[in-house]
Amino acid sequence: MAHPAACLFDLDGLLLDTEPLHAQAWQQAAHHFGRPLADPELMQLRGRRRLDCAEQVREWIRASQLLVPSVDELLAIRQPIAEALLIQARPMAGAQALIRRCLELGLPMALATSSSKEAVNLKAKPHPWLAAIEERVHGDDPELRRGKPHPDVFQLAAQRLGVNCKDSWAFEDSPAGAHAALAAGCRVFVVPAPDADPVLYPAQITDRISSLDEVLPLLN
Repeated sequence: MAHPAACLFDLDGLLLDTEPLHAQAWQQAAHHFGRPLADPELMQLRGRRRLDCAEQVREWIRASQLLVPSVDELLAIRQPIAEALLIQARPMAGAQALIRRCLELGLPMALATSSSKEAVNLKAKPHPWLAAIEERVHGDDPELRRGKPHPDVFQLAAQRLGVNCKDSWAFEDSPAGAHAALAAGCRVFVVPAPDADPVLYPAQITDRISSLDEVLPLLN
């Protein structure tokens, strides 16, 4: 099998086990304003940019009560909780081995994440192996117009690496991210979130794997 022109990686829930921590932070913030979130609602937040998530949570609060916090008020509660939790995130199975294998083969890599640059730096600090991914498109990148599930983040990552999306492999865990990578034209490998409804993922994606370890034989 031919190797890809590049590998484009999501971060949260794909390389680092952060999604339960993000969910905990959003849940506590929403609960502070009197509107606990249901599990399907928390799933809708996965893979999306912070401000997009905040707007969605505000809409859920608005539908159930009159007093609605501003985005800044909501994030003022949520961010300290998230920051304290996210530095505890551990690598996902196979993540370090896959990054190491891409390095050995000289495959270009990029991070295509909804997280802000500040948040990525916070989460990556305990994980020096992530420094191997030098090209990064963050959720607050000034050149990024739209977040996932739109394809922009993968398109921008491929553009900066000087490759075509159609020749690249993208790795995702969330439904929003999977839709974004597929819309960009990448070959998409999905490690589905264990609590996600399978119907939320694009039916066209056939490379559904249980961990990133399964990709290593394809790069021999």
